[in-house]
Amino acid sequence: MYEDHYIFTPGPVKMSQEILDIGSMQTPYFRNPEFSRVVYNCEQGLIDIVNAPKGSKVIFLTASGTAGMESVVMNLLNNDDNALVVNGGGFGARFVDICNTHEIPNTNFKVKNTNLSDIDILAPQGEFSALVVNAHETSVGCLYDVTALGDYATQHNMLHIVDAISMLVTDDLDMQKSHIDVVIASSQKGFALPPGLTMVVLSPKAIERLQTVKSLYFNFKDYLSNGERGQTPYTPAVTIMLQLEARLKQIEKRGGISQSIASAKEVAEYFRSSLEGLPIKLTTLFMPNAMTALTPTDGKSALDIVNDLERNYKVMVCPNGGDERETIFRVSHMGEVDKAYTDVLIDALFDYYKVSRN
Repeated sequence: MYEDHYIFTPGPVKMSQEILDIGSMQTPYFRNPEFSRVVYNCEQGLIDIVNAPKGSKVIFLTASGTAGMESVVMNLLNNDDNALVVNGGGFGARFVDICNTHEIPNTNFKVKNTNLSDIDILAPQGEFSALVVNAHETSVGCLYDVTALGDYATQHNMLHIVDAISMLVTDDLDMQKSHIDVVIASSQKGFALPPGLTMVVLSPKAIERLQTVKSLYFNFKDYLSNGERGQTPYTPAVTIMLQLEARLKQIEKRGGISQSIASAKEVAEYFRSSLEGLPIKLTTLFMPNAMTALTPTDGKSALDIVNDLERNYKVMVCPNGGDERETIFRVSHMGEVDKAYTDVLIDALFDYYKVSRN
């Protein structure tokens, strides 16, 4: 249906042919030593990418990123906690909703137009046991300073929980440098895989904090127990796990995670510098490499732009949701995109606005 379209949505993103080929193969049986090796390889690859502390473990969930967010709250926080939840948009609000759903005491820390490098000044007063944040608030394209957040969490003896779903692989994330205890990742963003697999990296400190939860499927202790033999307690996303193993090898072959970050940065900067002359502006000064969020300055509906680009140019960008549906649209730089691929979108925007591209 979309084979001839150009994909610039922030998940799913454009995949490489190598990954697509694995997806077309017969899904193998998985309760055997061969698949256990796949699980071990994926775990070690993820631990290396985020520079997790020694003794860290990975939970593999056949679920969406939101399930990863919710399961972390369920397994690591309880009624004795007071979570400081950074809420800079739709996904920060989702963390607040998750805490409220599970009756976890929390403070809704609403922020706007800041990367929180000065969190020690901005943060509300109070005794908090956990700092919960979406490292990249995807709804508005704002990347937070997770190292400053980690320093703040350490100073105040807080568990540092980071949703890195929409910035991992394209932007720097170092668990040890940023004192991160939990990292949540998902398959369809920077890893450029199909949706359906969420990974949770737990530091030894987080593992010690695991609760006994009233959940069969989202019981992290059960996952850790099964992980010792390279398995999950319930059927994993087998094919996506095979694709993840291949993708981790692909990243290493291409120069490692630092090269992946550099490539995404180059494409993001190229795209943004090419917008001069168009009635569009960046929504924030704190953009990640992963994505650019844009606001029309001529009164045009952002949603109309999204629909017109797909209908007239076969170029898919992403609308925002809620109150910002008409004012913000988003462009991904994740996955198999380069400058030549990005030129298709840039040319489409200039043609759409009937402006000559320099």
